[in-house]
Amino acid sequence: MEIYAFIFFVKIFEVSLMTIRTVLMTKGEKLYATLLGFVEISIWIYLVGTVLTGIEDDPLRMLAYALGFAIGIFAGSTLEEILGVGLVTIHVIANVSDGMLIAMKLREHGAAVTNLKGEGRDAGKSVLMIHIKRRKKSEILELIRETNPNVFINIYDVKNLTGGYGLKK
Repeated sequence: MEIYAFIFFVKIFEVSLMTIRTVLMTKGEKLYATLLGFVEISIWIYLVGTVLTGIEDDPLRMLAYALGFAIGIFAGSTLEEILGVGLVTIHVIANVSDGMLIAMKLREHGAAVTNLKGEGRDAGKSVLMIHIKRRKKSEILELIRETNPNVFINIYDVKNLTGGYGLKK
């Protein structure tokens, strides 16, 4: 029974590392992704050897491996959300008065906001552009929704930004 638990939990750990490494690569964090990749593949090689040794006599090892893989995807995705690696751009479209209130509230909390004038179907609009660290996304969205829960919000993942206010790496 110990071998199944070992395979299961080590596979969860290894797949979680794989998920985080993949996100780091897409965010341009090559050094951290490389280091995680080294650890990840070292664990994988050892684990595969453990699973394949005697698999004909003990096929439940394969089941423990597959379950660990599936749970590892969920665990890695959850962990990656908590870590909040990278940057996001949030676009908010609101009526002009709400746009000014939202921009003021966000600036009071240290967010950099660019307020552009736009035209909607029936009235002028504020188009707010906010660039923030991803881990602050929930906090910023809460501040926006406190002012007006009905504004249009669009969120983009960002790989690279240069210049600007408040986002030095």
